[in-house]
Amino acid sequence: MTFRTSHAAKAVALLAVVALLSACGLPRSGPNKREILAGSVEKKGNAHIVPVTPDVTAATSVQASFGFSESFRNAGLVGSDTIATGDTISITVYENVKDEPLLGNTGQRVSGLSELQVDGQGYIYIPYAGRIKAAGQTPEGLRQAITRKLEDQTPDPQVSVSRRAGEGSTVSISGQAGANGVFPIEGSTRTLATMLAKSGGVTIDPAVAIVRVTRGGQTGKIWLKDLYENPSLDIALRPGDQIMIEEDSRKFIALGATGAQSTVPFESPTMSALEAIATVGGLSTMSADPKGVFVLRDETEAIARQVLGQPDLIGDQRIVYVLNLTEPTGLFEARDFQIRDGDTLYVTEAPFVQWQKTLGAITGSTTAAQSLASTANAGD
Repeated sequence: MTFRTSHAAKAVALLAVVALLSACGLPRSGPNKREILAGSVEKKGNAHIVPVTPDVTAATSVQASFGFSESFRNAGLVGSDTIATGDTISITVYENVKDEPLLGNTGQRVSGLSELQVDGQGYIYIPYAGRIKAAGQTPEGLRQAITRKLEDQTPDPQVSVSRRAGEGSTVSISGQAGANGVFPIEGSTRTLATMLAKSGGVTIDPAVAIVRVTRGGQTGKIWLKDLYENPSLDIALRPGDQIMIEEDSRKFIALGATGAQSTVPFESPTMSALEAIATVGGLSTMSADPKGVFVLRDETEAIARQVLGQPDLIGDQRIVYVLNLTEPTGLFEARDFQIRDGDTLYVTEAPFVQWQKTLGAITGSTTAAQSLASTANAGD
């Protein structure tokens, strides 16, 4: 009887030490589930605790929406051969004379005028024809205008006009593009998609590439993937457009019992909680509590009112969304719930882990639980 009592007393004493060490606070990755829930508004804390449901997922599924304004979308295609200020014009005149041509030397029936740049007012100068308005015309229109000017001075002149786009008909491309520089708007590159193809595409993952276009003080942007998958989103270019290729800068923070604890960039335009967990290596098999998956977010006033059912809320609200992966629909909820820029994904440790750490602190080994059980059973 005394032997049994002695061993029972040792077991009780060991349990007391375990409880004491637990209360003192052993090293851990962050707050446990109970501590997070204790910080709720209902318990005088400063965060709303919200279990994730289909209604919550629907209310919070708001992602960055990119697209071009009406002014961008309604701009028609620039004429494939429309002459603009800064373009270079080459003109060839065939004269139907043998001895004294108007433009050439004696006996020269073909005269060439090359590298004529359209000036700031949109004009070019041609001998015997004077200044002729070129900007806004096509090469054919300019050819007819020159012919009319010359036909009274030389019999039946035949005129040929060609255009090379200059600085007045160009766009600039920079950032993570295949080639940075200034590119002319030509017949085959009059839209954003075709111009990007001409410049060599992008040097980053297309899934996270954003195309930004600045025009006359206005800026619009679009996901590159959306641009290529939906041709109706493409826009016509205008001289002077500035095209910038950027990498998606959105990130979320992963903490707690996950495969990695770090700041994690988005890998696609949208990312679910389940994808976010997978991105950081999943839940830690040896320590994670699948009932304690939290998404911490500063939610906007409009969404907070809808999620909490409180139309009188004022200002942004701190909300902790709770996912329980052990519930029958838990994985589905995690698959549908969308992570947003700036979110913190936090996974708590399982209660067993802290118990195991406590025993390890006493015995120096995580096998202390077996020793405790042997001690308790020794008196039986």
